[in-house]
Amino acid sequence: MTAPTLRVEKRLLRSGHRRVACIDEVGRGALGGPATVGVVVIDATVRRPLPGVRDSKLLRPAVRRDLVPRIERWAAASAVGHAGAAEVDEHGIVAALRLAAQRALAALPIDVDVVLLDGSHDWLTPPAAAGLFDPAAAIAGPTPPVVTLVKADLTCAGVAAASVLAKCERDTLMIELARRHPEYGWDENKGYASPSHLDALRRIGPCDEHRRSWNLPVTVGSLR
Repeated sequence: MTAPTLRVEKRLLRSGHRRVACIDEVGRGALGGPATVGVVVIDATVRRPLPGVRDSKLLRPAVRRDLVPRIERWAAASAVGHAGAAEVDEHGIVAALRLAAQRALAALPIDVDVVLLDGSHDWLTPPAAAGLFDPAAAIAGPTPPVVTLVKADLTCAGVAAASVLAKCERDTLMIELARRHPEYGWDENKGYASPSHLDALRRIGPCDEHRRSWNLPVTVGSLR
């Protein structure tokens, strides 16, 4: 598979933007744990793609972990944000992703003026409906312009790097949560719907780190 490049990021820089925030998310489809968003900033000082960086799903865990400090040195800036299971339940997954992204953007030491977002849907820009509550509004300034690109995590080095940071940090959190809730096997399945995870939900029900608003496969009497 062709390695991701900086062509899109450089094109955005040539169009007049100073700093491109490349964003990707992980944990959208998990049954438990946070929704997590990684941000990697590309500016004119980042001249070449980082060798070895790929979409996190294509890399072995050890390779991802080794890439993290290299990405942090390579990028102009980087950060990761989370929205917990309770926030997913309260606000919905799209608003929770926006909340995680705004937390990541707020953690950056520098401002950005355009966002490159993986996918076809701009879930970062707050909804325009009057009076609609948005949980990210309290920490968000004006949202920069958003450029979406399908498969950006495969073709854009900045987005691929963001996916690695998000995946590594979320995996670490899920391993820590597995120590509190070992019955779900989160150290292995990271909160996704593996057979053993589904079986545990049917037997003992969800815990406080599950997304209880989702259609979890629990049996009567197993709720805690």
